[in-house]
Amino acid sequence: MEKINADKAPDPVGAYPHAKKVGNLLFLSGVGPRKKGSKEIPGVTLDENGNIKSYNIEQQCHAVFENVKLILEASGSSWENLVDVTVFLTDIKNDFSVFNKIYGEYFKSNQPSRTTIEVNALPTPIAIELKCIAVV
Repeated sequence: MEKINADKAPDPVGAYPHAKKVGNLLFLSGVGPRKKGSKEIPGVTLDENGNIKSYNIEQQCHAVFENVKLILEASGSSWENLVDVTVFLTDIKNDFSVFNKIYGEYFKSNQPSRTTIEVNALPTPIAIELKCIAVV
């Protein structure tokens, strides 16, 4: 097993690597839309207590897909090698249609298996997180 941390991706928020490579499989840890070196989260406005005041799911989708790409590339894989994606949304009723449209734009040729789940919160003030498996 090999631990992988991508220099260009935002630092993990806990004691875990960006990914683990086992044989020719790559398991990405949960990936959110944060940006490397910044405390701001794309598309998120926080109140004075650090709670989500408003967010733009479209901006978060693009940011999370970019972070997944950065981790895949640093791991010797690529977007086209994704085989499974688990999506966590905090508001599936309001955000799924926008997410699904953007997802379709990114996955025109490669269409990995996918599961989308609603959760009531994520570890940081974000509205989307992806858990991915790819081949190397």
